[in-house]
Amino acid sequence: MNDVIYETVVSTVAPDGTPHVAPMGVRYRRGETGSDVILMPFKPSTTLVNIVASGHAVLNIVTDTRVFAGSVTGRRSWPLRPAERIAGVRLACALNHVELKLAELQDDPQRPVLRMARVFEASHAPYIGFNRAQAAVIEGAVLVSRLHMLPAAKVDAEMSYLQIAIDKTAGPEEHEAWGWLAEAVARHRAATPASLQESTQPSVESRP
Repeated sequence: MNDVIYETVVSTVAPDGTPHVAPMGVRYRRGETGSDVILMPFKPSTTLVNIVASGHAVLNIVTDTRVFAGSVTGRRSWPLRPAERIAGVRLACALNHVELKLAELQDDPQRPVLRMARVFEASHAPYIGFNRAQAAVIEGAVLVSRLHMLPAAKVDAEMSYLQIAIDKTAGPEEHEAWGWLAEAVARHRAATPASLQESTQPSVESRP
């Protein structure tokens, strides 16, 4: 398996038709019919439940990092479009999307491995490059998803460093996304006793 992880957004649909959008690191592995997508969602996970129920998911490649920041700060409602070949949805802002079907499930008490085969893919907008602020927002979103397990000093140090890229290269979308993340950190601090903010817990990769 390729251990390189690519930051994407996975959209799924629940049995009752409710869509779910979640940032997720994915791996790619060469299969019999092309490059399969490997998902390893933690339990419990809405993404995992939806894929097991429907057998499908959509991989979205986006540069609008508000989707990443929004997903970890309670903003999960994004414009969607119907998928082409499966009963699913894609993000309207996706530069390209890949429609997937579940080909293999290796169960695990913590992180099942889902091998997803490609059904259909399409491009919707050109990729013109990735700026440092977009990368900073994604890293900031990971920090926010781990506020419960990281000491405050580490979060502050990393957010301060990432702020440099925001100040130098961010556009309006990145500034908005970064603001959401800063607000989430502030809310967490206000709700957490100071004695707990400096405690360190083992860090694990946390994916929706």
